[in-house]
Amino acid sequence: MNNFRDKTVVITGAGSGMGRAYALEFAKLGARLALNDYDAAALAETRALLKDVPDLRVLLGAFDVSDRAAMEHFAAEVQTTLGNAHVVINNAGIEGSGRPMWATPLATFERVMRINFYGVLHGSQVFLPQLLANGEGALVNVSSVFGLIGTPSNSDYCASKFAVRGFTEALMVELQGSPISVHLVHPGGINTNITRAEHTQAFKKKYLSTPPEEIVRHVIQGIRRRQPRIVYGKDSFKIWLGSKLLPLRWLNPIVWHDMGGVLDARDYPASRALNSTDRSQG
Repeated sequence: MNNFRDKTVVITGAGSGMGRAYALEFAKLGARLALNDYDAAALAETRALLKDVPDLRVLLGAFDVSDRAAMEHFAAEVQTTLGNAHVVINNAGIEGSGRPMWATPLATFERVMRINFYGVLHGSQVFLPQLLANGEGALVNVSSVFGLIGTPSNSDYCASKFAVRGFTEALMVELQGSPISVHLVHPGGINTNITRAEHTQAFKKKYLSTPPEEIVRHVIQGIRRRQPRIVYGKDSFKIWLGSKLLPLRWLNPIVWHDMGGVLDARDYPASRALNSTDRSQG
């Protein structure tokens, strides 16, 4: 798909960050927009930023993507109001606990999986019939570079993003030869507000620096080129390369060393202290 004018583009998580950047960019390209976010106020802010785009048609849906019934209702509204979806970007996601597995409650694992994985599943299943009915379409599922490698204090988030990766790679094969292009996005350190917890701010400061507008433009080019895997953002290339070339017995210590400075040593047993008394006291 090369031309997005008068095409219906569905974007989840459009209240901020990459989702908002997708909305602004596709609006410039003349698309009709169906925007979702669980935060109605943030979604309204995105809509306000689009007020100067002439003749723009926008549908807003404030709901949690883990709610299957709400997603089905949204898809029906999209079809009635804007016509069948042509592009679906399953972008909505939340951070994990920022703690190691043994310090993360089961309820947190379940919540992260419901939004980060099942939200992608719901968006894919509900809108795929509309894409197929058009005889063309693009399905974009957002994983992470943490869907390429495992990282400490991110077992819940990694699990959800690896699930998105496996699901989407399988879907690519299932839709092989169809008019639907499937794209798996692995953002690197994108500067968004996904890291909200106080104890994850050191991670944000060190790693999240790529403007969301950059990756959005890159993904749109990837759609035009029917590029299946899209890896972009701070440190993304070296992470992708490491995941491809290095055995885990080498890769895991490298990851531990690189991320040690943003972990709270109090979360880890004494046998795995981070070699810094300052950090253990911080």
